[in-house]
Amino acid sequence: MLERIENRTILRVTGKDRVEFLQNLVTNDVRGIDRGIVYAALLTPQGKYLADFFLVPAGDAILLDVASSLAPGLARRLAMYRLRADVTIEHAELHVSRGLGAAQDGAFVDPRHPALGWRLYAREPGDDPITDWDAIRVKHCIPEAGTELVPEDSYILECGFERLHGVDFRKGCYVGQEVTARMKHKTELRKGLATVAVTGDAEPGAEITADGKPVGRLCTRAGGRAIAYLRFDRALGPMRAGDATIELT
Repeated sequence: MLERIENRTILRVTGKDRVEFLQNLVTNDVRGIDRGIVYAALLTPQGKYLADFFLVPAGDAILLDVASSLAPGLARRLAMYRLRADVTIEHAELHVSRGLGAAQDGAFVDPRHPALGWRLYAREPGDDPITDWDAIRVKHCIPEAGTELVPEDSYILECGFERLHGVDFRKGCYVGQEVTARMKHKTELRKGLATVAVTGDAEPGAEITADGKPVGRLCTRAGGRAIAYLRFDRALGPMRAGDATIELT
């Protein structure tokens, strides 16, 4: 089953400097694109998240698959960094769809987690979604732009990018690399995303507390589970969000 993905924009990056240009900006090693999709992010110089996206090989171009809400800002930021590089960034009239099981011809395995199946880029969209993709994300604690990933606020290591193959610590410099490397090697993460069990009524965005102290917030919920952003030193026992009880799974 080929299910279309709503609210995605595909940018096409062309020009002889396209690989080097992106390599100097994004969190992952763009040279790995010869082996399939590369999942990466663009950060602020202070190391905060701006956008996450997939880099997809397409002959003499690289496709950039990003949430539509982030696409205009990302395109402007890339254009700002372009300077004299031989690079052109334009909108591609393509749709992205996804599926589970055996991949269709021309599809690419989602590099974040095997449970996310594969992605296909084509001029025609796929069918209406029937899979509960949020439930898959919650089960495996996979963040999404606009919910767990907040532009100019989130740090990618707190959001699991190392586990999701979205950052390379050996590739060299990129925007925000210093802060990200320092978080990796010199500090223990005090905050981050985790999957929690939810019993009772609580809406995404609800504040999570423990003993009356703020612990974090509830993000995507699917049934009795949710992704939560937590301060780990306070998330040691039963917590509350709205009328619900929250526990680490």
